[in-house]
Amino acid sequence: MFKLNLQLHAGESFNEAVLSHKAEGASTYTDLELLMEIPEIGGDPEKIEVTTLKDKNKKYIPGISDLGDLAFIFLYDNSDSTSDYRVLKGFQDDKKLVSFKLMYPDGSGHEFDAYVNVKIAGGGVNAAKTFTATMFLQSDIVDINPGA
Repeated sequence: MFKLNLQLHAGESFNEAVLSHKAEGASTYTDLELLMEIPEIGGDPEKIEVTTLKDKNKKYIPGISDLGDLAFIFLYDNSDSTSDYRVLKGFQDDKKLVSFKLMYPDGSGHEFDAYVNVKIAGGGVNAAKTFTATMFLQSDIVDINPGA
């Protein structure tokens, strides 16, 4: 009988993941403090059909991927000039290209460059006030491997 043994190891949760930013000319990344949700990272390649008249079924090869936009959700705080909302809104207002680094607890992560658009979420009774920072990618997403 086959027995599946799953054990969670440190780093297999999104808890304690950190998104940080580095504006052009800056030497270090600065953490964003109130990140609540991380989007799906990566994309599916377009399918290019390569079926010939001899084939009985359609055949495809992978084309280029559309990585789409990355929509990160944050808890809203606009209490001072270093709050996530003001920092990200400032990038949007200044139309600045920003470098981002997303790190997971196991040491893996991703780096990318993007323009930012900020939008306050709708709400209701017993709902936290949040905002979405959508990243319009301007680079490839570079994987960071643990221990690298």
